[in-house]
Amino acid sequence: MVWNLIRGQFVDVISWTDDSGDTLCWRFPRQGNEIKYGAQLTVREGQTAVFVNEGRIADIFPPGMYRLETKNLPVLSTLQAWPHGFESPFKAEVYFIATRRFPNLKWGTRNPIMLRDREFGPVRLRGFGTYEVRVADPATFLREIVGTDGRFTTDEIAEALRNMILTRIATVLGAGTIPVLDLAANQQALSDFLTNALKPDFAQYGLELTRLLVENLSLPPEVEAALDARTKMGVIGDLRAYAQFQAAEALAKAAANPGGAAGAGLAVGAGVALGQQIAHTLAHTPWAAAPPAPPAPPPPPSAAPPPVPPRHWFLAYGGTAHGPIVESALAAEAQAGHLTRDTLVWREGLAGWVRAGDVPELAFALVPNPPPLPRA
Repeated sequence: MVWNLIRGQFVDVISWTDDSGDTLCWRFPRQGNEIKYGAQLTVREGQTAVFVNEGRIADIFPPGMYRLETKNLPVLSTLQAWPHGFESPFKAEVYFIATRRFPNLKWGTRNPIMLRDREFGPVRLRGFGTYEVRVADPATFLREIVGTDGRFTTDEIAEALRNMILTRIATVLGAGTIPVLDLAANQQALSDFLTNALKPDFAQYGLELTRLLVENLSLPPEVEAALDARTKMGVIGDLRAYAQFQAAEALAKAAANPGGAAGAGLAVGAGVALGQQIAHTLAHTPWAAAPPAPPAPPPPPSAAPPPVPPRHWFLAYGGTAHGPIVESALAAEAQAGHLTRDTLVWREGLAGWVRAGDVPELAFALVPNPPPLPRA
């Protein structure tokens, strides 16, 4: 009885089996008990164990099975000033950090993003998509985000991450370098660009943004309705032929109306009257009575708009500025190693020198960064 009471004061097995699916960090429930010297620590794949002593991060254990002794706890042994061969129970907080990927996290715009489009002028855009993260630096994540929280989930940080994503998206789309009608064709490139641009922001929290997907970018309903009407007019084509087709459809429906002999006579009379009315309408419609006007001749060569001069860039490498360099030659500069994502660039219209990786219109010339190699 006494021996069982004494054994209850010590923790001799430390492990975590997570079945929640959204827990980023979990503190082992020691509840004041001391950890037995030589206790067994089990860290599974996709986890990292962090020992905290009196508010200070001590030892960090990757996946594996460990027997907790002074040789396995070098930092904690130093903080506790343990002598060599110390074999007494000790107190420490143990945090398990999930280092696996957390996919299907959502982002979306609460309010429309205002931008100036080259074709439509000022427009508003809404968007949504998904992203996935993983804890890349457990110590930074525990220090900057978790603190003393006993169980930290993705919901507790999703709002802050969503705000970072929306700020970056608003900056990129607000520049107006991609026409609205071309956004769908550039969604993959936009997703890749945003993933690389947001990685430093996530790294401040000890997180790695492994993927961000732009699933949809949409215009307001009234603008979409106007585009649908414009598309419908393009599909209809010849309005005169379309009116004749509708008249024939109306006659067919009138003739198919059941009602016996009398009904048939009425249907025929109504059909004749309807046909005469439609014929009269078509005859007195300006675009129906007169043949379509021939297309206007092309303007004389002198009226052609002047060619748009090529845009020139300046690159900063080797401690000096190089340029002007025509935009079509930037791909060669990237192949020569002079233009990378970290190279400072400038052109007329920019307020100052900026990183090439932060300019979406230079994405065609930059070599994409490959994803990290899988663990052995």
